[in-house]
Amino acid sequence: MTSARTIRWIALLALAEFGIASTLHAGEPLEVVKASADRAIQVLKDPQLQSKEKKKERVDRLKEIVNPLFDYEEIARRSLGPHWRRRSPQEQKEFVKLFRDFLEKIYSDRVDLYAGEKVVYGRETVENDYAQVESTLVNPKGEEVSVVYRLRRNSGKWKVYDAVVENISIVNNYRSQFDRVISKSSFEELIRLLKEKAG
Repeated sequence: MTSARTIRWIALLALAEFGIASTLHAGEPLEVVKASADRAIQVLKDPQLQSKEKKKERVDRLKEIVNPLFDYEEIARRSLGPHWRRRSPQEQKEFVKLFRDFLEKIYSDRVDLYAGEKVVYGRETVENDYAQVESTLVNPKGEEVSVVYRLRRNSGKWKVYDAVVENISIVNNYRSQFDRVISKSSFEELIRLLKEKAG
């Protein structure tokens, strides 16, 4: 379901997301991003959490920081595209859970790829309940990767519903893949694949 190219940018996306965790309070998008970066990066850099035996603890800590930032239902809804409204409420609920498990598995598997990247923040654009935060990941060699976060205000808090890494939208990418699976096979086959990928 996921090409080598997709794996590469999803890995970068995971690192970026781990670096901009939410502080569980409402605020301007860029402020939320900036105020929370250090907390997640400290976990990634913590020498006491670097061993293989500590990986699960490291991932669990990062999930506690990162998950509140994501609007998983909105990400799932947009990724399923026009197929979303054709599903029953129960099917939608199952899809959101499976898609979240799938994304968490990808991020967890790639947490060891963190290599001291720093986050440089750019412009923040806000329009009503939607916002966009530009950032750049810079690795120790000085190589840069652009990451743009798309957020919406949900219950008074800003949450990410999409991210664009090097001009590739995670939502658009999955929408294309999911549509292809459903069109060639069925929604049930997509569910089966997500269960398989999520482990």
